[in-house]
Amino acid sequence: MRPQRDWARTGAVAAAVLVSDQVTKAIVRGGIAQGASRGVIPGLVTLVHDQNSGVAFSLLTGSDAGVVIITLVVLAGLVAFHVRHRTRRGMWIVTGMIVGGALGNLVDRVRTGSVTDFVKLPAWPAFNLADSAITLGVIALILILGFRGASARPS
Repeated sequence: MRPQRDWARTGAVAAAVLVSDQVTKAIVRGGIAQGASRGVIPGLVTLVHDQNSGVAFSLLTGSDAGVVIITLVVLAGLVAFHVRHRTRRGMWIVTGMIVGGALGNLVDRVRTGSVTDFVKLPAWPAFNLADSAITLGVIALILILGFRGASARPS
């Protein structure tokens, strides 16, 4: 596949994740008071409005500049990795998911100093659409890298 088409598809996925993430967070901020919750599926899924100033599982809470720098370094590394491995099947979509998710949380962090989380499952910290995209993208990336024959096939 031509590099321009690959980057366009990757960018489209990243943009879709970023926009969807920001829209869902805005709906939550406008519709649920901070700290409040609403049951969606009793005993399974609850909508909450939490603000997380750290990263996954509230790690690095209170380290705003550090989290922004780490995010930018990881994004640069991911883009460099994508350049080297872009011919692997599905790389464009997983890169777009991870980049879009990271940018979604970065926008929150830069704008307000914390990230809006709103999906709560039993015995699990609250999370958001960006977190889901990053997690699913990383899992998919691991699977893609596990298939050695995939490197020469077009996406």
